[in-house]
Amino acid sequence: MFPFVRLVKDMVIAIRQPSIGLTDTHISYHRCWPWDLDMMMELNNGRTLTLYDLGRFMSAQRVGLFKALHKNKWSMTMAGGTTRYRQRIRGFEKFEMRSKILCWDDKFLYLEQSMWKRDGQCASHVVMRAAVTDKNGIVAPVHAITAMGYGDATPLPMPDWVTSWSTAEAARPWPPMQDTLA
Repeated sequence: MFPFVRLVKDMVIAIRQPSIGLTDTHISYHRCWPWDLDMMMELNNGRTLTLYDLGRFMSAQRVGLFKALHKNKWSMTMAGGTTRYRQRIRGFEKFEMRSKILCWDDKFLYLEQSMWKRDGQCASHVVMRAAVTDKNGIVAPVHAITAMGYGDATPLPMPDWVTSWSTAEAARPWPPMQDTLA
């Protein structure tokens, strides 16, 4: 179940925090509760992605994206992601989440997030690509960024590893072949 109580709490926190720049890092603090655990008594991988949602919402609030979405009657959807898990987060453990807009191209905003343990180790890292949409389809990121109040929406250089991932995603068959699902 989606953690709506956490969402409300985190959005209240984000609304009270000062705005940040388009590519600045939003830092939030969380705890792994018993309902976040899997059978191995660590943060469930599905819940990890849900908590990353919360970090993205807080970051979107602080950079002005939610205001632009509301004003223009736009929406936002996730269009793909890649996740790397490296350290376990155990029950009741506190951790820090870092969220930021990494770069963009002609269709997508690329968002980078990571979870950090108190001892300084990175537990997981995700890169998600998101599309701003309206009733006609995808809104170009440059239009969304301009609507957020940032004058120059010239795309930032995309890191090579993000370009490689994006290229691999473009080559991936869609819809998937039926015989590969067996």
